[in-house]
Amino acid sequence: MADLLTPPLGPDDHVDGPADAPLELVMYGDFQCPYCSAAQGILRRVRERLEGRLRFAFRHFPIPEVHPDAQRAAEASEAAAAQGAFWPMHDALYALGGRLALDDVVAAAGRAGADGARVRDELERSVWAERVARDKGSGEAAGVVGTPTFFINGVRHRGAFDAQSLIAALEGGD
Repeated sequence: MADLLTPPLGPDDHVDGPADAPLELVMYGDFQCPYCSAAQGILRRVRERLEGRLRFAFRHFPIPEVHPDAQRAAEASEAAAAQGAFWPMHDALYALGGRLALDDVVAAAGRAGADGARVRDELERSVWAERVARDKGSGEAAGVVGTPTFFINGVRHRGAFDAQSLIAALEGGD
């Protein structure tokens, strides 16, 4: 069903914030998307403002037709996640500003505290391709066509995604 988060957040999702938080923000993103990169500072402000009341989750939605290195970056983030470093890798990849060649993402993995050689090996073997495809498929089922796309409390957010607008929508004012 389009416009509803499908499936709802589960144990395999990358979630930051209390499990019982009353507010939920999910971003479908592409690590090579300039709009997703620009949203990172906005999301940081939203997360700080609603700390303790917000669960924030990230799901992959690489768009290789426009961003040829996005799939590699998404898989690399999953390889780092398997080593307990998803969020540091998420931040390191966005900090690269779209420069996501193999050597760039392996170096980012090292900066994120993951074993770069293991990440490189898993990328070469496409170990995490199915995991990334599962996120993208869930986005397609929910009507996602571009990035970033946000879901607030399980419903697609169609308004602006500046910090004030997201906070207002999360708190029920939009």
